[in-house]
Amino acid sequence: MADHPSSSTDSPISDGSGPSGGAARAKKTPKKTTKAPTVTPMMAQFLDIKDQHPDSLLFYRMGDFYELFFDDAKQAAATLDIALTKRGKHLDEDIPMCGVPVHAADNYLARLIRAGFKVAVCEQVEDPAEAKKRGSKSVVKREVVRLVTPGTITEDGLLESRRHNFLVAISVVAGDAAIAWADMSTGVLETSCLRPGEWAGDLDGALSRLQAGEILVSDKLDTDENIERALTPWAGVISPVESKWFDSIRAIQRIKDVYDVASLDGFGDFPRPCLSAMGALLAYMVDTQKGQMPRLAPPRLHPVGGTLSIDSATQRNLELVRTLGGEAKGSLLTSIDMTVTSAGGRLLARRLASPLTDVVGINDRLDSVAAFSSADALRTDVRDMLRAVPDMERALSRLGLGRGGPRDLAAVRDGLAGSLKIKNLLSRAASQAGGFGRELTSAMGVMAGAGLDDVMVELKRALVDEPPLIVRDGGFIRAGYHAPLDEFRMLRDESRRLIAALEAKYRDYTGINSLKIKHNGVIGFHVDVSPKHGDALMQPPLSEVFIHRQTLASSVRFSSAELSALAGKISEAADRALALEHDLFAKLVDQTMSHWDDVMQASFALATVDVSTALAELALDRNWVRPLVDDSLAFEITGGRHPVVEAALSGVGTAFVANDCNLNDGQRLWLVTGPNMAGKSTFLRQNALVVVLAQMGAYVPASAAHIGAVDKLFSRVGASDNLAQGLSTFMVEMVETAAILNQASARSLVILDEIGRGTATYDGLSIAWATAECLHDVNCARALFATHYHELTALSSRLNQMSLHTMRVKEWHGDIVFLHEVTSGAADRSYGIQAAKLAGLPQAVITRAEQVLESLEDTGEKKQILDLANDLPLFRDVIAAASPEKKDDPLRRAIADIAADDLSPREALAEIYRLKDLLHESKGGKS
Repeated sequence: MADHPSSSTDSPISDGSGPSGGAARAKKTPKKTTKAPTVTPMMAQFLDIKDQHPDSLLFYRMGDFYELFFDDAKQAAATLDIALTKRGKHLDEDIPMCGVPVHAADNYLARLIRAGFKVAVCEQVEDPAEAKKRGSKSVVKREVVRLVTPGTITEDGLLESRRHNFLVAISVVAGDAAIAWADMSTGVLETSCLRPGEWAGDLDGALSRLQAGEILVSDKLDTDENIERALTPWAGVISPVESKWFDSIRAIQRIKDVYDVASLDGFGDFPRPCLSAMGALLAYMVDTQKGQMPRLAPPRLHPVGGTLSIDSATQRNLELVRTLGGEAKGSLLTSIDMTVTSAGGRLLARRLASPLTDVVGINDRLDSVAAFSSADALRTDVRDMLRAVPDMERALSRLGLGRGGPRDLAAVRDGLAGSLKIKNLLSRAASQAGGFGRELTSAMGVMAGAGLDDVMVELKRALVDEPPLIVRDGGFIRAGYHAPLDEFRMLRDESRRLIAALEAKYRDYTGINSLKIKHNGVIGFHVDVSPKHGDALMQPPLSEVFIHRQTLASSVRFSSAELSALAGKISEAADRALALEHDLFAKLVDQTMSHWDDVMQASFALATVDVSTALAELALDRNWVRPLVDDSLAFEITGGRHPVVEAALSGVGTAFVANDCNLNDGQRLWLVTGPNMAGKSTFLRQNALVVVLAQMGAYVPASAAHIGAVDKLFSRVGASDNLAQGLSTFMVEMVETAAILNQASARSLVILDEIGRGTATYDGLSIAWATAECLHDVNCARALFATHYHELTALSSRLNQMSLHTMRVKEWHGDIVFLHEVTSGAADRSYGIQAAKLAGLPQAVITRAEQVLESLEDTGEKKQILDLANDLPLFRDVIAAASPEKKDDPLRRAIADIAADDLSPREALAEIYRLKDLLHESKGGKS
């Protein structure tokens, strides 16, 4: 950006006086005591405000620019690629400086926020004319009106329209932990406890699911190694805050104040860690918004286990919202997103990230999809109407924060109008169909109502069809809505006609046909005549009407009482009209915000309908079916397909090869063998994705599917390192496998691919062997276990729930043809050399590899490994032998029964004495 003159009434950054001037430096001698460098009033103000916000870049308002100074300017200039200049002196040093125009500030803010900065926006809160009354060198008062941080942005230009921007807080209270999250741009506030003993896993999955813009933690948070590991990937968005913000007692009062309630009982029973986390979020909002709090929906507690648990490794491996390369394109979300509204897109993403475990809730969603799947005309009409619905959620949030404009009011108006049309259409369809399911019926109930209709009608009366973006532009109130405004507008808009009429009147009165009324920036409206006619206007009786103002070489200028009065009205008209529009805007905002809850419910209902119609469209477009989801442990998918791969193949005219998968009792552990490139990983992933889709309430890519609701989904697929945490590829593999074996249950689904391949052959085979036995005997989970260790097939003789399956291939003249079909049985080899040949390895290397393989197979070691299956003790026997006999311990039981948070000091002392007595008894009365 080129250098610019800052527009401000402030005194200069430096006036050159004192030692900062060149002359002062020239006169300075070692023998004289030098005067301390002066600090200009404006720079003193800047430094004082900057000291209050040391961690933020300070956007310091000076006229039409936000200026940045010193290190702030250096960092901003480098990030924004704008000119870094120098202006004035401070303590004998040049002051680095850069600036951005106020009207384009959002674009620059977006880049700074994405680069990880926080920005303190410092505005002029005083009229420059008022500052001058205090003296010519007085500085305009300024205050920081807002801190812009990654988790608190609300402007459209700074946000992704189809993605939530969550501010997250993590709290630990008395040994229990919770997480809370809020989206200021949509009014969401929710919280959930972390399960004892599974903090790290729950936190890891939640952070990956929420994709937080900013994470708040106490500056005194005491975390263990597992928590630290879960937070490490998010280090760039963590904001440590004062520990007092997490105080659960203060949090209760803070929540009451924000929601203006006397008790929290109406919101539900929140555990202390949840209150603590929500309190920290609200405190941070108050601090960053400088008291201008957003409107928030009532806080919602998510029950533990209410959503399908998916850790970050599984989310990454399954590429739910991002590919392994970090791109949105190619992810499951992008592949299935056929929503037509921003709010619908956000809701779809939220459902995909948090599938349900509640069978009733899942089937309610499936009922909604079914209703639109069977009604083509209804679905098409609703989707057409939804396309015209603006984003009411974010428009309302901006209005509530005082950052909204006329276009946001229009968004509410148009959204409510669309809501009413869709409700009427659905009501007629429901009556013809004999009713809809609970989800759609509930959505229809909040789409419109007397209060919302009143808001919509008033906004239709008040606003023009296409209002401007910001209030200061004016022109957004419809003609005829407010009579005084119409009068001022008439005067403003018809000023040219009124001036022309007065000009004609003066010409007739004076007889001077060349007389004109002109406007000048210095003297305003005036009568302009040639010098030869000027003398006539200075003589009675014309001099009684025309007052001489100015004589120039080419003209003489006059004013008149009538012209001055008209000029005054004209000059005031625009300001008065704009001021009236501002007042009317404020009243309309107040009226709209008084129905905030109802408007937000209507917006959510529209988003729900958008998701349901989009999933119905998706199902019909790709021939997906409704899954049967219940509380059993069933898992049977017929003709399953990978949704993303199938969509990609259809684009090039290639059919996807469908495969069945049955993990019902008797074969809940599938051991899948076969060569690389044959489709094992695709087969494994597609079954996991079918679960995600089914439990989020969508139809699935299959001919039929019966799924007993899964509580936790684990996927260990592929290989990568994590050098930032000092973890090798093999260590990452083992950490992920450990998480699975420590957390999976009989209700879980586990996807394992190539366990043990990152280390020596026998080590890897041993780990894979033991892992398969543990999944079978201990976790008892439904599992797909793909491997190149063909020796593991021997386990099927002793593991009664293991079923052998392989990927079909054909050999043709020394080459292999991948059929991508899953069939019963086991592969006799991996065809690795053939795959290497297809990859283009030199023929000499291929030939030598074949010789080495033949030699290895002749050693008989393979048979020796397979014989181990008959010689090793059973895994369950090993576990039983290693487990110490559990004895009843009265002391431990007594400690476990204590509800520490509920004890008074006296009761706590009594408990200590009781525990001492138990300890004494456990030692046989010995001290």
